[in-house]
Amino acid sequence: MTYTLRTQDDAVASSRKMNKELFGCFGDRSLFDRHRNADAFDTICSTSTMTVGVRDPGLAVDGRSSVYDDGDGFCCLWGELYPRDTYADDELEKTESLAEWLFERFTREGIDAVRALNGSFLAVFATDEQATVVTDPVRSWECFYTDIDGDRLFSTDLAVLTQRRSSLSYRRDSLLEYIHLGTVLGERTLLQSIDRVPFDGYLNADHVGELDRFVYEPASFDYARELSERLVRAVDRRATSPRPAGLLLSGGHDSRIFLTEIPSMAESYTIGNPNSREVTVAQNLADQYDVSHTVLQPDERYLLPTDEKSRYTQGIKEALHIHHAGFNDSFEMDSVYHGTLFDTLFKGYFLERDGLELFGMKLPSKGLAPDPDPIDSLLDTLGFFPAESERVAEAAKALFDVDLTLDASPTAFLRSQLEAELETCWERAESVHNAMDLLVIKNQPVMPMHMHLADHYYEGFVAIDSELLDWHLKTPPEYRRYDTFRKAVGSIDDDILAHRPQSQPLGSVRLNQIQRFLRRKVPFLDAFEPAWPPRDELYDRYRLDESLFPDDHAVRGLPARLKLRIHDARWWMQ
Repeated sequence: MTYTLRTQDDAVASSRKMNKELFGCFGDRSLFDRHRNADAFDTICSTSTMTVGVRDPGLAVDGRSSVYDDGDGFCCLWGELYPRDTYADDELEKTESLAEWLFERFTREGIDAVRALNGSFLAVFATDEQATVVTDPVRSWECFYTDIDGDRLFSTDLAVLTQRRSSLSYRRDSLLEYIHLGTVLGERTLLQSIDRVPFDGYLNADHVGELDRFVYEPASFDYARELSERLVRAVDRRATSPRPAGLLLSGGHDSRIFLTEIPSMAESYTIGNPNSREVTVAQNLADQYDVSHTVLQPDERYLLPTDEKSRYTQGIKEALHIHHAGFNDSFEMDSVYHGTLFDTLFKGYFLERDGLELFGMKLPSKGLAPDPDPIDSLLDTLGFFPAESERVAEAAKALFDVDLTLDASPTAFLRSQLEAELETCWERAESVHNAMDLLVIKNQPVMPMHMHLADHYYEGFVAIDSELLDWHLKTPPEYRRYDTFRKAVGSIDDDILAHRPQSQPLGSVRLNQIQRFLRRKVPFLDAFEPAWPPRDELYDRYRLDESLFPDDHAVRGLPARLKLRIHDARWWMQ
């Protein structure tokens, strides 16, 4: 899909402007007009308490943004939305849109009406008595807000709010988190005076708060069978998105689900070397299900941090995770499907497994570590470089108006920051393992990929379907593991596992773990190929230092990933 960019009323270049936006103020239309030009939006709704502008080519599409305004109040639903329960069908038939249906519920139930929604969304309700903005249960869409001269403004685009502040400065702790970890934790941004609506939360004119839709309540049931059935229903809910439809296809188990369930898939795309085992498996899957396949060979476009990529970081997550952005011109699709967050929600990727220590490495088992140190475990799996981070403050001191020198080590700093964030998880989690998963979900580093896709296409974000989130919350952490997921996938289609992922060549999870361990340790065995292209190698091959840091030679000695974070952080102040 190609969106025609409008003439922006802001001082933001069109190449940096997002195609979709929700912008509003807690005030009447005259306040809105002081900050934005109405021509930037498809529709504007207003009461005395709130005015909201919506720009979204999907406003007329089922399952996408919708607006209802009866003159006394309004409801704006923004993103990808469905009714949570099937019993709602009879009620929906009596209304013109999902927004009208939900507004009627809001007048009866208040903010609890949002519990009836499923999907990746922001919901806005307003009458002359009250007004509120509500996230989906996992805050898959960020809503940024700032107070200027007593007026509260909010937007899905951080850069729009930066244009409305007379001056900007870094938050030191946020900048340190961004560079050392790749993620700004909690509800802050890189910038002073601009914050985010909380996880599973809401925004009012004078405060923010949290709801209780995402709370762990482990139960006993057939985990694999339920996951399989819920996956199929979640995909089927999104199967009628506008055509043509494409798929981001890996050689793993996640994305192959869409090949079995989405009719008339027009194209599949895999980023990687055409001769790699990952791409070979993806090609075999595409052939198996008779879907055309395009291999996008990584070149400088894969890492080059364009203005577009940096803007989609929103100053809170690194651009590295927007794997496809450099190849966006190759995607001649209206809709795009992907398996983002499957690893986190269904396979326990960030949970620490028990195992046997051999030669300085752990051979993991199916069981969870009985008494993990959650911070040590997360620092091992998140994007932290302990040794190299020691050189960041000195290397980057000329680039920022902030002293990045730490009294202690970067490890000690991040430990303190993560411990504080972990404390916020205990009211929703009853075990250390669920608290670890929640910390990552609240601060999920890959969200820029979702945001970029959803801004350019009709994106199917299946993993956060309400039925699948319910499965995650009710399945004990010891059963959120790879073999449960594989069993669930295998029951969807008799032949879906015919081509094994290159890192899982054997039928036994345990034997695959042993083989992976041996390939890392035995000199004459090749290690499994990484799923993604080699970043440092590509960075050096295309001499990105010369374009990104021509005069900053101290920065050049850092790993590519740290340098790319430094570039993105600097971009926000430029």
